[in-house]
Amino acid sequence: MVTFKIFNHHFRTTFVFLILAEFLLLFGITYLAVYIRFDTLEWQPMIESLERLPLKAAVYSLFMVLSMVAMGQYQTPAPTGRHYFPHILQRVTISLILGSLGLLVVYYVFPKLLIGRGIFGLAIGFSLFGLAIMRTVVYHTVGGRALRRKILVLGVGDFAKNILDSDTQGEGNGATPSRVLSPSFASYVIHGFVQVAEEEIKISDKYLVNTGDNLADYCREYQIDEVVLAISDRRKKMPVEALLECKLAKINVIDFVSFWEREKGMLRLDMLHPSWMIFSEGIAGGGIGSLFSRLFDIAFSFVILSFMFPILILTAILIFIESGFSGPIFYRQTRVGQNGKNFDLLKFRSMIVNAEKKGEAQWAKESDTRVTRVGSFIRKVRIDELPQLLNIFRGDMSIVGPRPERPEFVEDLEAKIPFYGSRHSVKPGLAGWAQLKYPYGASEDDAYNKLQYDLYYVKNHGILMDAFILLQTVEVILLGKGAR
Repeated sequence: MVTFKIFNHHFRTTFVFLILAEFLLLFGITYLAVYIRFDTLEWQPMIESLERLPLKAAVYSLFMVLSMVAMGQYQTPAPTGRHYFPHILQRVTISLILGSLGLLVVYYVFPKLLIGRGIFGLAIGFSLFGLAIMRTVVYHTVGGRALRRKILVLGVGDFAKNILDSDTQGEGNGATPSRVLSPSFASYVIHGFVQVAEEEIKISDKYLVNTGDNLADYCREYQIDEVVLAISDRRKKMPVEALLECKLAKINVIDFVSFWEREKGMLRLDMLHPSWMIFSEGIAGGGIGSLFSRLFDIAFSFVILSFMFPILILTAILIFIESGFSGPIFYRQTRVGQNGKNFDLLKFRSMIVNAEKKGEAQWAKESDTRVTRVGSFIRKVRIDELPQLLNIFRGDMSIVGPRPERPEFVEDLEAKIPFYGSRHSVKPGLAGWAQLKYPYGASEDDAYNKLQYDLYYVKNHGILMDAFILLQTVEVILLGKGAR
């Protein structure tokens, strides 16, 4: 298997392999730095520190790997071409700086974990080049076909064309099977497409294959790992017996919506049926999980407020000064929460006073003239959202969840977009899956696209996914992604 599922979230084996390999590399680098610094691992002046060296190496490695996760290093591949290696160096450098800042906090709180400035400096230098070289090697070896699932797509219509157009690039001239290769770090390679029940062909002929009379035998011959059912018109006759035979032959069979969910981290609204949501895995919650989530929200909010308190005070002062010592510092706005219940969302004011003079709700626009100078900055780094920690304390929101929307927009969107009300089955959040995967939403089309990610979160959310989203949100804040 090239992907596996933990707590309803799919993980690619390639990235898991890379995480483990880089953790071990960083662990070894710490020992190498000690050896170079003292010419031995058994120096006398630091014998007590030596006894804790495995723990110190593990802490160093863990924080650096977490910083790589936070910067999206295990999500997307590096570019190809002449900018390939410089890009890797740049991203690794940023990640190591972020990890170093986190370690400084740890060393301040737990000074016995400190590995020494000389050792730390050597470790950072070795880590930069070690990680860059390892990533280059991995991208050119196991990042290829070795750890990817080989799939055969049943269907040649619009659904199948979606798979081809969204992820793949042609390879070769079509002379041999496995002529289509998915891009770097996709979890699959497309072997080919099979026409079923005279479905209208929307795929280039060079990608079509003929499986003959026995689909299972063909899959065994060409070592197909998975059959994806992507027939656009379900009224056409489906090869039920052939699919059942594949299933009995231990060849995985998956429908298009489930395949898209796994590979894209979203649910396709135009292809989603209520029955699929009802009978699919996920959408679990309540009980001890909800209690733990609430305790986590309170604890996390308290920690963030404690660390960010000086920034909150400074932001309030700057807003007050820019408004001529007269305008309000905070902005309250009614939003729709869990189960459709309205609540007052609290934010730092980032727009001019009376930004909606006509009383009509307006989508935020790119380069919105209503945004103040201070507001423009605090929006980019998400400081304007920090007062919502008080909403989390009150229980209106959670740390992670779909972003809460205004009632005026919700009423309109529920009438136009199917399943839109389903996003209110969980608490809205300060950070979210849709914010990571899609830019700032400021139109009905954006709301439609973001809902596909929100529904994925509603269906698959859990402790592990929430932790992953929080780590990835660091990249969003540092690089100002999606700010408007």
